[in-house]
Amino acid sequence: MAPIPGSGLAKGLAVTLRTMTRKSVTAQYPDTQPDLPPRTRGVIGLFEENCTVCMLCARECPDWCIYIDSHKETVPAAAPGGRERSRNVLDRFAIDFSLCMYCGICIEVCPFDALFWSPEFEYAETDIRELTHERDKLREWMWTVPAPPALDPGAEEPKEIAAARKSAEKLAAAQAEPKEPTEPQEGES
Repeated sequence: MAPIPGSGLAKGLAVTLRTMTRKSVTAQYPDTQPDLPPRTRGVIGLFEENCTVCMLCARECPDWCIYIDSHKETVPAAAPGGRERSRNVLDRFAIDFSLCMYCGICIEVCPFDALFWSPEFEYAETDIRELTHERDKLREWMWTVPAPPALDPGAEEPKEIAAARKSAEKLAAAQAEPKEPTEPQEGES
């Protein structure tokens, strides 16, 4: 059977009329903040106390948008007769968000949990050269990082916690056992 001429036009007008009669939903963005999903990737926050200047994040970054400068500092011996140690001190930590592709590799490879995703997304600048944010700005974003989600109540206990709990229970049981005085055996004085 051949289609009726003009039926496509009638279907299109029906869709248009249905859409016109619905109430529109407009997000009033500047006045009302959007509800972001829990795993939103906004910007990267830096927890400076955990950074050991290992440079893994900068080396693994596919865009080379992380800039780190440091110097070595000598730490006196902790105990008398010990030797002095040297440690890296962070001088500069900057991320160029005009180059960053928000892949999260830097956050995944950080062995000391110094980098986190922050849901902040309002960091636009009028000049692209101002999108390189230094460690003070990255530290401000660190305080907007949400707490990790609670563990699933039905999940099994992590192995580390289970092992620690078992050893603590053994230690408590060993300390709680009353020690009975032993009688001297024959031949002992």
